Amino acid sequence: MNDLGWIDAALTSARPQAVGALLRYFRDLDTAEEAFQEASLRALKTWPTNGPPRDPAAWLIFVGRNAALDHVRRQSRHTAMPAEELVSDLDDVEAPLAERLDGSDYRDDVLRLLFVCCHPDLPATQQIALALRVVSGLSVKQIARAFLVGESAMEQRITRAKGRIAQADVPFEAPGAVERSERLGVVAAMIYLLFNEGYSTAGATEAAARAPLAEEAIRLGRLLLRLFQTEPEIMGLTALMLLQHARTPARFDPQGDVVLLEDQDRSLWNRRMITEGLALIDKAVRHRRPGPYQVQAAIAALHARASRPQDTDWAQIDLLYATLERLQPSPVVTLNRAVAVAKVRGPEAALDMVEPLADRLAGYFHFHGVRGALLLQLGRGAEARSAFDQAVSLAGTAAEAAHIRMHLDRLEKDISADRRRGTVAEL
Repeated sequence: MNDLGWIDAALTSARPQAVGALLRYFRDLDTAEEAFQEASLRALKTWPTNGPPRDPAAWLIFVGRNAALDHVRRQSRHTAMPAEELVSDLDDVEAPLAERLDGSDYRDDVLRLLFVCCHPDLPATQQIALALRVVSGLSVKQIARAFLVGESAMEQRITRAKGRIAQADVPFEAPGAVERSERLGVVAAMIYLLFNEGYSTAGATEAAARAPLAEEAIRLGRLLLRLFQTEPEIMGLTALMLLQHARTPARFDPQGDVVLLEDQDRSLWNRRMITEGLALIDKAVRHRRPGPYQVQAAIAALHARASRPQDTDWAQIDLLYATLERLQPSPVVTLNRAVAVAKVRGPEAALDMVEPLADRLAGYFHFHGVRGALLLQLGRGAEARSAFDQAVSLAGTAAEAAHIRMHLDRLEKDISADRRRGTVAEL
């Protein structure tokens, strides 16, 4: 076998289980990582000749554990590990050996590994960076590029995260039912934060650089779903990411500027992802245990099911946002609901919802953009211009500012046309 692509795929897939088991055995992140890397190097050397083992994760656990123990023996001048040919072709024995080593299901190993990376003492950025390094196996250079920071700065961020984990004395025993439920929520939040790091970009160039983060979040979501196949919120999380990421090919025009959902070419949406996402959210809803991820996924599903913007069921989206307001109260959720209300009951009703949010969202770019758009629909041009100017001043990227300036240009054209007709007062 000369094509090594299958080995890379097998190592990537097995990494969370293998590193998780090695972490539980050695109780040290660096040791677990190094043991996995050593096992991966031996896999690259032996698998092309011998073929893949029946259980790659078990093989990697067994070889990685022995490699780490051999390192300890060499340092202690004890007996070296057996010759390479005695461990390179483990065949049917690696699974029971790994089972005896582990003493627990892979599910707990992966969950433990993810939870360690999501320790509450870590800032969100360190959680994501550590998970990408330890769980996903991305290089520091790849992570730094995705976060648009220098490689040395990212190395320091990951090192600090590992240091905090070591100081926190995290327990490594298999979690009980209550703790598992708590861990699951933290892990799901980290995965969605990771997805947003990759998806919430305001320019085509940045989106291309950060797309691997969104794709990795989806991979981790699918992994979590395999571990918790009957958990509706994990179905909802995975569905939400799939349905949002499916729109990526239509999010930017050829010039790299943002294209709003209503103006996107829906023929460019990824139908395979949409089909998978719709199936997942439909399955989640049947459990009748609603949660925030499920509600957000249901909203995304209504957009995905509309073949044209005018076919969107805005009344149902309004109801779903009302549900989300109850489950997860937030001024941003209310702001998003106002967009749906504008479609159903008109801009004045929506503006009545938006205005009370001014104090809490004064520094939020999208608040002023939505408010300006509503004022524009109501013909209140001077106020709309002021809101758009505030939005431009708060824009985080040039693309965001350019989008608001489009509204300003349209406002100026409308005002000029009205002046020519003598139907508008001086602003």
